[in-house]
Amino acid sequence: MAVRAVRGAVQLERDEAGHMDEQVGALLTAILERNELTGDDLISIWFTATPDLHSDFPAAAARKLGIVDVPLICAQELDIEGAMPRVVRVLAHIESDRPRTEIAHVYLGTAAALRKDIAQ
Repeated sequence: MAVRAVRGAVQLERDEAGHMDEQVGALLTAILERNELTGDDLISIWFTATPDLHSDFPAAAARKLGIVDVPLICAQELDIEGAMPRVVRVLAHIESDRPRTEIAHVYLGTAAALRKDIAQ
């Protein structure tokens, strides 16, 4: 079984903990479903959030989904002028037999504009 990486992102409408839980939960669920993964396939997940998000840790949404025995870490995205605001990004390391070319990277809603080359 190979180690693969899955990318994803979502733009929040507002900086509220409940909204972050909902949107990050939807992103993680989509990543798992589109790649036919279970929690046992996860190795670790990195979350980044733009500097304008302060209401909660994105990793809290993963814990609420039941992802409790996977290492998670949160970091702040670079504060680049003109960057899309209120974005949570994900980099998940997984075990999968899928070739790299078949990994489904998930960019929900307006965040699809961030990576048109790999957004599915």
